[in-house]
Amino acid sequence: MKKLILLVISGIMLFGTAGCGKKQETAEKPIRIAVEFTTHSACAHIANQKGWYKEEGLAVTSYENYITGMALAAALSRGDIDAAYICLVPAINVKANAKVPIKVVCGIHKYGYGFVVNRDKIKTIDDLKKPEIRIGCTREGSPVDALLHKMIKKYNLDEAKILKKIRRMNPPKLLLALKMGQLDAAFICEEFPSMAEGLGFKVFLTAKDLWPDMHGSVLVVREELLKEHPDIVEKLVKVTGRATRFINEHPEEAAEIVAKELRITGKKIFPVKAIGTASKLGIRPSPILKSLTTRLVNTTDIDPQKIQEAIDVCMELEYIKKSFKAEDFIDLRFLE
Repeated sequence: MKKLILLVISGIMLFGTAGCGKKQETAEKPIRIAVEFTTHSACAHIANQKGWYKEEGLAVTSYENYITGMALAAALSRGDIDAAYICLVPAINVKANAKVPIKVVCGIHKYGYGFVVNRDKIKTIDDLKKPEIRIGCTREGSPVDALLHKMIKKYNLDEAKILKKIRRMNPPKLLLALKMGQLDAAFICEEFPSMAEGLGFKVFLTAKDLWPDMHGSVLVVREELLKEHPDIVEKLVKVTGRATRFINEHPEEAAEIVAKELRITGKKIFPVKAIGTASKLGIRPSPILKSLTTRLVNTTDIDPQKIQEAIDVCMELEYIKKSFKAEDFIDLRFLE
């Protein structure tokens, strides 16, 4: 009997040690997260500043900001990232074109893009036809380029003539170009349209006007992380949901946190010669608040049909060469 008791105790201790070892291994698994330099990644910025990743036992060893979703997509293709808060269209592009094995595990927001104009030069859509009007947009393959094409189609504009006058720049440069009078209009992602309003420009159209129920950004993870460490992915989704609820329940505090994060990060990612000008634009809580509460719908929900619609748009615009099914691109098991 005494020997039996000792064997049972030893077994319990061995089981407990093995269990602790597994938990420790998960906690020590380094996670590299990437985000966009926009309010699109507000939930990640908040979770990072609040220490919620650490609170869940996630070992985030890298938290990198990228100036565009396209730049983030390029980093994904290099294998530098385990999880990314990224615009849906670039995520589709990198999966289809670079064959990066990623899955969408939850949403971040809907919409989040706008067409900003100089109100003195552009009062109607027909004003865009004037040869002297200069329009800015990010590069082909971006969400705002897709919205540009949707605007052209919706208002029966001459595609060749409009595209001929497009000047391609990243979002911060588009805002700077508007401010300096180098552009008369620009398709741009939030927070920049809301900031532009503070400079006297008008948000002429939003994503909601051009693409109903448009999924803006999503959380994607590499498939190997999902297969080998589903507990980590579950925690990432949990933290993302918590931060998203925080934005909706405490928008003013959320705006303060995100504005501070973007100001600090902006000093690191702006080109040196642009830092002085960029700082004059002022990333303040007020436009960030407007961005979070009126221009974005903050939600982790995912509609597979809308994911498929976005894939079809990418195919139609020749961003990708081969289509694929949304069901092969999403894994929503951790959504509540």
